[in-house]
Amino acid sequence: MRIVVVIVGVLLSVSSWAQGYKIDFKIKGLKDTTTYLGYYYGESTYIKDTARVSATGEFQFSALTSLPQGVYFLVLNKTRIFEMVVGSDQQFQMETSTADYIKNMKVTGDDDNRIFFENMMFNMARNQEATPFFSVMNDESAAEEAKNSARASLQKINEKVFAYQTGLIEKYPKSMTARMLKATKPIEVPDPPKKADGTIDSTFQYKYYRQHFFDNFDISDDALIRLPKPFYAEKLTEYLDKLIVPHPDSVMNAINALAKRVKNNQETYKYLIWNAVLTYQNPKIMGLDEVYVRLYDTYFASGEMDFWISDAIKKNLKDHADKLRLSLVGQTAKNLIMQDQNLVLKSLYDIKKKYTIIFFFDPDCGHCREETPKLVDFYNGNKDRFNLEVYAVSADTSMQKMKDYIKEMKMPWITVNGPRSTVGSYQKLYDAFSTPTMYVLDEKKKIIAKKPPIERLVDFLENYERMQKRKEGAGDE
Repeated sequence: MRIVVVIVGVLLSVSSWAQGYKIDFKIKGLKDTTTYLGYYYGESTYIKDTARVSATGEFQFSALTSLPQGVYFLVLNKTRIFEMVVGSDQQFQMETSTADYIKNMKVTGDDDNRIFFENMMFNMARNQEATPFFSVMNDESAAEEAKNSARASLQKINEKVFAYQTGLIEKYPKSMTARMLKATKPIEVPDPPKKADGTIDSTFQYKYYRQHFFDNFDISDDALIRLPKPFYAEKLTEYLDKLIVPHPDSVMNAINALAKRVKNNQETYKYLIWNAVLTYQNPKIMGLDEVYVRLYDTYFASGEMDFWISDAIKKNLKDHADKLRLSLVGQTAKNLIMQDQNLVLKSLYDIKKKYTIIFFFDPDCGHCREETPKLVDFYNGNKDRFNLEVYAVSADTSMQKMKDYIKEMKMPWITVNGPRSTVGSYQKLYDAFSTPTMYVLDEKKKIIAKKPPIERLVDFLENYERMQKRKEGAGDE
């Protein structure tokens, strides 16, 4: 009976390790210290495990739960010593020495790390091979013939590296090393075909590149989040910024399509959506804050992300979305009715101009003092040209401060005191929680610009009017 129990215990132990990880190290020259197993995640690094190094340089990282696949690294005295990959095989041994961790590395029990280090050694050899040719290329006194020869030699070395890595990808397609190498391969875009009339489609290469953008990069593979460089985030940014029309509908359609592709992997699903949230909570392009609002409504308010998001973070996301949704580009601006310096109520909707600029400011705001004179110059030079008016709202309760500011800045437009309002707090109607904040409205009081730089107002209005004329022309056809 005892023998049976022992055998069962051994089987259970083997079964447990088959689902976990056990990485044994022996490093000559290292002893009696503590080392850490770290990993990459997006742009950050984290510590996963700790081990004590013996007097003979031996130590082990182990647990009954498997490690998420990706690139890991050994840490000693807060310094990354060398990297390794963690793929499907998570029980292996690594032996090396402090004299040169990479060159002396011997891996047993894991082809993935074996080819990972072999690839590093191959690249190091090719770099040495390329060094004299780089010297020629950087030598301003070198003859053009010598530079051409060096350029041709470097091209041959690049072809060697490409062929070697392509061979690894084809031979070990499921390995972490191959997936990483493939993910960094550029898309080869063919020359555009000729049309029947002999011309070429100028949009062919752009369309091809967009269609095949993720051919080498499996966005459903969460291991690609754990790479030394944040390739996953960079890949998403390039796709959404450069290949998608910067309009809320287009961007949301693209994100939803990507989310559908990764949904079966909770880690990539979470990362992709969160990356989009961070990108569009304060977008570089005006109007794309609507994407943030839609992301919140689609993926957080719906409960779709409840498998990982905390209540506190979810509330913060909601608060920000609710602030933004008050006054998105394309919406009709809410009316403001506030007292001016003569205690006369002035209504935003009473302004009958082609354009209205709402300018939220604070008399004590240093940035406002820099921006207000710019707006005054713009107004004086362009109010008749564009048929516009400014409705300036002071955030301070002091009427005297507002009067002094109007006089000092020589503000020639309508200025009102925000707290002296018949419609309640303007912050319940507009995303104007910091000053200065500016909106541009059309004649129907629709928001056509949100927080544009004052220096770009002329360009914006000129472009907007050209667009409107094109639309009117298209409508007449």
